[in-house]
Amino acid sequence: MKQRILVVDDEPQILRFLRPALTAAGYDVITASNAAEARHLAATQAPDVILLDLGLPDRDGKDVISDLRSWSQTPILVLSARDREAEKINALDLGANDYINKPFGVGELLARIRASLRHGGGEPAKAILESGSLVLDCERHSVSRAGNALHLTPKEFEVLVLLMRNAGKVLTHRSILNTVWGPAHGEDVQYLRVFIGQLRQKIESNPAEPELILTEPGIGYRFSS
Repeated sequence: MKQRILVVDDEPQILRFLRPALTAAGYDVITASNAAEARHLAATQAPDVILLDLGLPDRDGKDVISDLRSWSQTPILVLSARDREAEKINALDLGANDYINKPFGVGELLARIRASLRHGGGEPAKAILESGSLVLDCERHSVSRAGNALHLTPKEFEVLVLLMRNAGKVLTHRSILNTVWGPAHGEDVQYLRVFIGQLRQKIESNPAEPELILTEPGIGYRFSS
C-alpha cells in the first residue's frame, strides 16, 4: 500500500506543483486548502505524513499543529514562507517534526519526508480498526459488528474513526468537536453528548451500559482499549 501524504496549503500553484511531484515519487496524495479540511482529512484518511503551510485562510497553521498533536503523532513538516526564527521555534515546540522554507527543491522535500517516515511516525496508521466484533474499514468507509453492516452517517463514522484510532486515550469534548466539526463548534458539549448517545445506539450491545465508548465525566470520551 502506498504511503499517504496530506498537503495542506491554500496556494493552488503549490498544490499543482506538489501533487504530481509526490505522486511521481510513489506517494498517495490528498490535499486540503484550509484548517477545517486538514483536520477532517487527518482524522478520516490516516495520512502517513502531513505537509502543512502556516498561512491558512481560516486559522493559523500553528493552531493546526497544536490540535493535531492533541490526538495524533503523524509526522508534520511545515512548509512556509515565514522565515523568522521565532516562527520556526514555535512550530517545532508545538510538535512539528521539521520546517522547510519556501521556495524549496523537490529533492530536499523528498529527503525530509523519507527522514520523517523513518524517525517520526512510528507504525503507519491502520486502514482497518477492530475492537472485538466491531470492525471499521477506513478505505471502504464501512463499519460492521458481528458481521452485520452498520449504517453510520459521515459524521458518526468520522467520530468513531477518531475514537478508535486513539483507543485507551481520553479525548476532550473540545478536541473532538474541533477535529470533526471545526473550532466554531468547540463549545457545543451538549450537542456532542446527544450525538455520542446516538452513535452508541448503533454500535453498542447495550447502549445503556456502554462498553466501547466510555464517558470521562466532565472531560470527554475514551474508546475502550
